[in-house]
Amino acid sequence: MLKLKEAIVVEGRYDKNTLSQMVDTLILTTDGFQIFRRKDQADLLRRVAARRGLIVLTDSDGAGFVIRNHLKGILPPEQVKQCYIPDIYGKEKRKKTPGKEGKLGVEGMSPAVLEEALRRCGATILGESALDQSAGREITKLDLYQAGLSGGAGSAQRRKALLRALDLPEHLTANALVPVLNTLLTYEEFLAIVEQIETV
Repeated sequence: MLKLKEAIVVEGRYDKNTLSQMVDTLILTTDGFQIFRRKDQADLLRRVAARRGLIVLTDSDGAGFVIRNHLKGILPPEQVKQCYIPDIYGKEKRKKTPGKEGKLGVEGMSPAVLEEALRRCGATILGESALDQSAGREITKLDLYQAGLSGGAGSAQRRKALLRALDLPEHLTANALVPVLNTLLTYEEFLAIVEQIETV
């Protein structure tokens, strides 16, 4: 079981149940779109984020990104880590039919996939030494533009190819992609991946 410094916010109780079997930390829920109406819930998330940091872990479908974007607007970005699960198609065991987009949500992810997602977002795992992160050059929005991943003809298709190569959700915008790339890759690794998707 992973013991985390940060708390985690997920969409619903089934997501919480899945995570609670593999992480030891405070897990809060947005109760889906209820977060839009509940000021007390938003206040609690702010207080928790200020105290210990908060990891936002929503589904990779459109609804999950609506909730994530709302949370981005109400929480201080320096206190929040954005954790993304990959687009994996299928159906959760408890459901009769797949979701609207056919993707598995947090509750349908295996513990290995969830652990990888948490590690990739920079979750602080207590009892493990901090990863040696050399202070290299950061990836910028200009780098995305120069690599043909934003703002040009065919950039959306190239960005989707990059997202697939990194096992990230397709709804990730160019703006949201920059901090994710800086969490996952060095500048040199980014250049190497961009070169690979050019040859595919």
